Amino acid sequence: MSNPECACHESKGEPLDAARIDQIITAHRGDPSALIQVMLEIQAENRWLPREVLARMAEALQVPLARVQHIATFYKAFSPVPKGRHDVHICMGTACHVRGAPRILDTVEELTGIAPGETDMELKFSLETVNCLGCCALGPVVEIDGKAHGHLSPAQSAELLQGYE
Repeated sequence: MSNPECACHESKGEPLDAARIDQIITAHRGDPSALIQVMLEIQAENRWLPREVLARMAEALQVPLARVQHIATFYKAFSPVPKGRHDVHICMGTACHVRGAPRILDTVEELTGIAPGETDMELKFSLETVNCLGCCALGPVVEIDGKAHGHLSPAQSAELLQGYE
């Protein structure tokens, strides 16, 4: 990056600068045992964890960079790549599958141009499939930004996506 003070970008498009990263770390008194909590807070504000941010955390918390990188890639809560403003999770569990989840997935893939595990170029949507969202009676279910939408048809899922900026 050309600006060394700008480590990454928030979902609002404003830079999450080094000072903000340091502020989050300081709120945890620089305690190495707070590493995961620091990562969660930065991920919540920024939607992903760039390498530069991981290095800054490792240095400030005096934790080996390899450990920080391992945690960032091991846990699904963290993303080492940019994520879209809207997280779309499509349940592919048995109840949803037999009620048409594969057709919902096909529709969402076609509309967004992305496959599960990907983010579109405009950073609008990130798509994931999940094994169960815990609301089987509502199947097929699509969860967007934590809100479950059930009993969807492919056409309804298309309409649903069009309502998100």
